[in-house]
Amino acid sequence: MIDKAHAKGTKVYGATILPFAKSFYDKDFRQLARDQVNEWIRNSGRYDAVIDFDKIMQTPDAPTTILPDIHDGDFLHPNQAGYKKMGESIDLNLFK
Repeated sequence: MIDKAHAKGTKVYGATILPFAKSFYDKDFRQLARDQVNEWIRNSGRYDAVIDFDKIMQTPDAPTTILPDIHDGDFLHPNQAGYKKMGESIDLNLFK
């Protein structure tokens, strides 16, 4: 998909997967997959830019857990403040 988009002159931005520890979705194999996918997104060099939602949404002393005040009570989905934080973290110069 990235190659096809680039072939048409379209920029492609990657975004990392949010932390989800303590949620119903939290399983060791899913955390491992999230870590591997986020590592690839950050370091593959395939994207024109990376938006690292994982970094801005994680709890500093528990990086696999979303910040306590920005989820919807389920440790998985951002609340209004979380989506605002995500939106404000995006460099709008990417869209010029």
